[in-house]
Amino acid sequence: MPEPVAPFTSRVIPLPAENVDTDQIIPARFLKTTEKSGLAEGLFYNWRYLPDGTPRPDFVLNRPEMAGRAVLLGGPNFGPGSSREHAPWALLAWGIRAVISTGFADIFRQNALKNGLLPIAVPTERHAALFELVAADPDVELTVDLAAQSVRVLPSRPGVAAAAAVGETFPFEIDPFARQMLLEGTDEIGYVLGRLPAIETWEAAHPARVNTLA
Repeated sequence: MPEPVAPFTSRVIPLPAENVDTDQIIPARFLKTTEKSGLAEGLFYNWRYLPDGTPRPDFVLNRPEMAGRAVLLGGPNFGPGSSREHAPWALLAWGIRAVISTGFADIFRQNALKNGLLPIAVPTERHAALFELVAADPDVELTVDLAAQSVRVLPSRPGVAAAAAVGETFPFEIDPFARQMLLEGTDEIGYVLGRLPAIETWEAAHPARVNTLA
């Protein structure tokens, strides 16, 4: 089960490409495994590497300063394509804990939420302002607080956030049940098992209404 999602602060990985589909996130040849570990190598593989396996120096994840960053600022419509659960697995394996976009494909969003990856949808204006901010201040940090459903901007230089028209803190929406499971670090099965005493108490107070045959 995923770890509980606590507030965290990170610099940003800017990836402005639109319609980044799941085959681009993790190519099909990496789907042979059902293990979540080891998928970081396959993340954006066709973009990260040349045909001979040499890293592309111009791809954002190959830049040394991106190591350790946990927030991916993606382009519009992130995650369309097939329903492969390996897409959020690969992002998490690399160290990404939240993806910000204007919107997400439904299946990708559900897979992300079930695996502890936080998809944060923001309005177009906010999305554009964040890219402006990261361009002006590459070391800007964002504090993601799921419990408060907010993102706080922490610019590395005074005045940059105001210049980019980004407020100090902005909210985001998330399905309430998914939020609860992420905060608890559980899934649907774990949620039910965690309430087993209450279920057994209810069953004891409500005997079966249909007689079973001997």
